[in-house]
Amino acid sequence: MNRARGRLRVYLGAAPGVGKTFAMLDEGHRRLSRGTDVVVGLVETHGRPRTAELIEGIEVVPRRTIPYRGTTFTELDVEAVVARAPKVALIDELAHTNVPGSKNAKRWQDVEEILDAGIDVISTVNIQHLDSLNDVVQQITEVPQRETVPDEVVRRADAVQLVDMPPDGLRRRMAHGNIYAPEKIDAALSNYFRVGNLTALRELALLWLAGKVDDQLDQYRADHGIAGTWEARERVVVALTGGPEGDTLVRRAARIAARTKGADLLAVHVTLSDGLGGGDPAHLARQRALVESLGGTYHQVMGENVPRALLDFAGGVNATQLVLGASRRGRFAQLFSRGVGVTATALSGSIDVHMITHAEVGRGGRAGRPRAALTRTRRLAGWAMALLGIPAFTAALLPFRADLTLPGAILLFLLTVVGVALVGGMWPALTAAVAGFLLLNYHFTPPFGRFTVSDPHNLLALSVYVLVAAMVSAVVDLAARRTREAARARADAEVLSTLAGHVLRGEAALPSLLARLRETFTLTSVTLLERAGEPAPDDQSVPGAWRIVATSGGPPCGCPGDADTDVAIDGDLVLAARGRLLDAADRRVLEAFAAEAAVALRQERLRREADLAGPLAEADKMRTALLAAVSHDLRSPLASARLAVGSLRGTEIEWSAEDREELLATAEESLVKLDRLVANLLDMSRLQAGVLGLTLQPVALEEVIPRSIDDLGPLRDRVEGDISVDLPEILADPALLERILVNVMSNAVRYSPAGRKVLITASRHGDHVEIRVVDRGPGIPPEAHDRVFMPFQRLGDRDNHTGVGLGLALSRGLAEAMGGMLVPEETPGGGLTMILTLSVPSRART
Repeated sequence: MNRARGRLRVYLGAAPGVGKTFAMLDEGHRRLSRGTDVVVGLVETHGRPRTAELIEGIEVVPRRTIPYRGTTFTELDVEAVVARAPKVALIDELAHTNVPGSKNAKRWQDVEEILDAGIDVISTVNIQHLDSLNDVVQQITEVPQRETVPDEVVRRADAVQLVDMPPDGLRRRMAHGNIYAPEKIDAALSNYFRVGNLTALRELALLWLAGKVDDQLDQYRADHGIAGTWEARERVVVALTGGPEGDTLVRRAARIAARTKGADLLAVHVTLSDGLGGGDPAHLARQRALVESLGGTYHQVMGENVPRALLDFAGGVNATQLVLGASRRGRFAQLFSRGVGVTATALSGSIDVHMITHAEVGRGGRAGRPRAALTRTRRLAGWAMALLGIPAFTAALLPFRADLTLPGAILLFLLTVVGVALVGGMWPALTAAVAGFLLLNYHFTPPFGRFTVSDPHNLLALSVYVLVAAMVSAVVDLAARRTREAARARADAEVLSTLAGHVLRGEAALPSLLARLRETFTLTSVTLLERAGEPAPDDQSVPGAWRIVATSGGPPCGCPGDADTDVAIDGDLVLAARGRLLDAADRRVLEAFAAEAAVALRQERLRREADLAGPLAEADKMRTALLAAVSHDLRSPLASARLAVGSLRGTEIEWSAEDREELLATAEESLVKLDRLVANLLDMSRLQAGVLGLTLQPVALEEVIPRSIDDLGPLRDRVEGDISVDLPEILADPALLERILVNVMSNAVRYSPAGRKVLITASRHGDHVEIRVVDRGPGIPPEAHDRVFMPFQRLGDRDNHTGVGLGLALSRGLAEAMGGMLVPEETPGGGLTMILTLSVPSRART
């Protein structure tokens, strides 16, 4: 029988070192003390003795050994854990990327297999490794995170427990050497582990966990059928009708939400279930943008009853407060209906309802005059049938009056009125009904020839006839009106849907909007105008007061006064259309287009500003770094050379031959440094300008590497080469390749401990050759691998006073210019390995 899927428990931390692994092992000991079968699948101690001590007493499943690129690595042995079949497995670092050659690419996939085998798993993860927050963390810390885990994997966990620690406490733990090795502490404290970074990461972890807890609460309420509001978190819902008062309501609701830290703002618009009612789309589009700019969310729901739909939505999102606008209807209208606000307040239960006054109170609805349900031709035909057809029908029935009873005549006249209603609508049908009543009374009701009724039963029959005719006329007219409105709504929806698809296909938003608008309404031209100066009372017809932002079609409008139809978007923007007058229904769609055009214009301008600001900021950053760095690197060797030359020229001191040789060597070394600095700067500028000249040709490594080692000067004795003569030639520029190797080797020597040589090796891998420069220095954390290649920076240096830091940046640029790449890799056992990969000439690939 298959075992049930195991349960996953995750310890979530804001940063390394908060104690996730310690908490996981402590939980393992606690369960072990209760008799639970617990094993350690994989735990990374990172050299922390207290963590290693805590593993003692728990069975450890041996790791799987995987060879990769001449080095042996260890990873989680999934098969061994499944075969051991414990009740609980402790597996550290859920987001870890496995070594190539492993069964799964990610450790969380290994954990999924173990869970499917029915084994409970306890694991750990940092907030920066969650997919959804990866870019946010990089923006805060300026450190990219390559190892990620999908949010859904952690959200599906049966339990997520936050392991929290204040930033100051975590920094003290770092300073005491409880997290990183001593040589990495200073760099970590001044970079990733700054107080601001840790505070931001802590807030991200708390908010993410709060979101998961919120989901669990919603699920619990749904499972147990709890409809009441639980005020665990403030949620303010503002109801929008699509009227102009919505802006006031949104801002008021935002102020209410801002009174409570972490409160949610939600805006909702209720559309009647027939789909025909609704607010002004331009107002709704603007109010949606306002809600989202204030950090809220916009929602649209459908319902037959507006107050009930609002309260259902508010209850569904566990809202605590509902913001409504005071009724726009007059007092007379409120006598017949309590209105949405009063009804919602009476039914709100535990939800607080705020009734907000606004400038539109008491002005009534803004619904325009209803359009005719039928065409003009049909209405004229209906009137003709009512005024001419009913008398003609009566004349045709008169010869048969002796054979007709009054009920029979009434039914025939009623059939005629229904026909008039189907053709001409309500008013011609009502006219036909009244005319039929009079003709039935005069010709078919005793006494004949008089407008009197002697029998009360006949009077009742005629009255029912008129009532039924009026009801049928009203129903037919309403059906025709609803059909026409539905067709109009469908046409508008198709227009807006086509517009959305047109923009989403990747075309420029603003030109696409204007062109689509012109095509939709067969206009001559559509122009977006912006006010050129300060508003003036009579500037609507002054072309000089407006400038054309964008246009589509024929001659553009120079000012709103030149347009056949214009829509004011805001105080400075107007959409002007020329070609024909648009009716009220078309104008609603035009207002929606205008609102979207304003949004597209703002986005376009923001994008241009960002495009302009990005290079300027980068150039300013590089210029500042260059001045700070070069000022030191130029000053130091210049001062040394000047001092040495000045001493040699002086006559106060008699220098010995050895002293003179030493001073000359100092001057020469300083000038060599200056020459190298200037050459690096020139090459970097050529790289960035794309004008670096290079000549690719086959190069033998056994020739270029010894020359590169010799170029190190006094540092050559600290480099050891191990190059096989069987290696093929590589495709490179000999001079540039030598520059790369000198820069990389000198950097490795600088950080290698005394007595430990830097090793340079090479090996072939398919169509490429990898040159490895291996040092045993302190290394760098994986998250900082890319930063070491940034110009004018050194890892851990904030002031750039230890050197310009161009060597590795230039080396990577030169490698990429030759079609290769330069990447760092951790040296097993400690240190850093720089890998230069270059291609083999095609003739040597066989």
